[in-house]
Amino acid sequence: MSDLNFRRAVPSDLPRLVELLADDALGAEREIASDPVADCYVEAFAAIDDDPHQELVVLEFEGRGVVGMYQLTFTPYLTYRGAWRATVEGVRIARDERGQGLGRAMMEHALERARARGCGLMQLTTDERRPDAVRFYEGLGFNSSHVGFKKTLRPDTRE
Repeated sequence: MSDLNFRRAVPSDLPRLVELLADDALGAEREIASDPVADCYVEAFAAIDDDPHQELVVLEFEGRGVVGMYQLTFTPYLTYRGAWRATVEGVRIARDERGQGLGRAMMEHALERARARGCGLMQLTTDERRPDAVRFYEGLGFNSSHVGFKKTLRPDTRE
């Protein structure tokens, strides 16, 4: 796997990123894959890109363009002796690229980025309706240690 390229996302990546987010049963219900990209994604991208505590990372593989993505958020906490945490979200590998170890390589990259920022732990959530994702994260050493709760504040952000 020597032909992996991780880099920060740029605005021209946005159509592909939305496509990756929408490419599963759950994402298809909540994302809008359109041309041009909906303004809500353009605004969110700009906010993420402008925030020094956010990284939106893409994975390119063997000259095939963007095949994966993830977002890291770095948050300071008073708990755990004031340690910083990294939260990883929006983890996606293109459907036709799965099963090659790209997801593992991408998560290892995310963990390296978190360590480089001095984070004491990394956290994530995945929908329980994604059993393959649950097994994947458990295989990487993540523990299902907490019960998570979410509350919809706007109808267009339902889980």
